Amino acid sequence: MLHTLPHPTSAPLEAVLSKAPDVVTYVSQGVCAVGAAGKDTIMEAGGPFYEMLDLQLGVCRFALASPKDNDFFEGAGHKRVATKYPGVARRFLSEQGIDAEIIRIEGSCELVPLLGLADAIVDIVETGDTLRENGLVIRREIAPISARLIVNVAAYKLRRDEIDRLISALEGAMGKC
Repeated sequence: MLHTLPHPTSAPLEAVLSKAPDVVTYVSQGVCAVGAAGKDTIMEAGGPFYEMLDLQLGVCRFALASPKDNDFFEGAGHKRVATKYPGVARRFLSEQGIDAEIIRIEGSCELVPLLGLADAIVDIVETGDTLRENGLVIRREIAPISARLIVNVAAYKLRRDEIDRLISALEGAMGKC
């Protein structure tokens, strides 16, 4: 979901529904002042915006997982990692000092190690049940994930009071849950 703040003479709030990657684009490009997107999308896409509030929705985590009989971090040699999030995986592996081939997958990442295409996956994990069902174990947690409120940089400078009121209202509503 994406929210825009219109000109002060019109209605107080307009809403635009969009897919999360487009939310990041709309906010980054100034088409919309404020948006909500998952931290996964924010980490993958990046952009010039402020991350203002953890909305505490859709809580899960990024993790690297590999087959239970093959610890990805042990041993040397060519490593392959499958993921829907190549940017996140590449940055994480670089921070770990691991040079690995990244294989972009759009479907179920859990199947890729079973098929022998990759040694590990980087994916979003909520309970870990799907990983266990496919013989995978979490080797490293990468980052916590949840929905976040993002704000366009220029819009925040120009409309700080309005945006701060929106953030305060959201924080108040979250406190009542």
